[in-house]
Amino acid sequence: MSFVVVARYVVQPGERDRVLELLAPMMSASRAEPGCRRYDVHTGVEDDVVVLVEEYDGEDDFARHCESEHFQRIVLGQVVPLLADRQVTRCRPVEA
Repeated sequence: MSFVVVARYVVQPGERDRVLELLAPMMSASRAEPGCRRYDVHTGVEDDVVVLVEEYDGEDDFARHCESEHFQRIVLGQVVPLLADRQVTRCRPVEA
């Protein structure tokens, strides 16, 4: 069973390009983590929203991701200060 995380970032005016620049090495580092199945970054077409869609083998893998040096340094240390709002939704699949 996988564990999916959708993070919606509302970027402060004029900071979207910088946020995307910071997230580029984050994608590479995250995709190399054990248990990471997917780490994709999307941008809003009509607004300054950036959406991350992440998939892990399990919730423990996501927890380890949040403890990683690159997450602490890039996301918490550099990206979050450039955001007006940040919403993170953690999801489990619904079994049919």
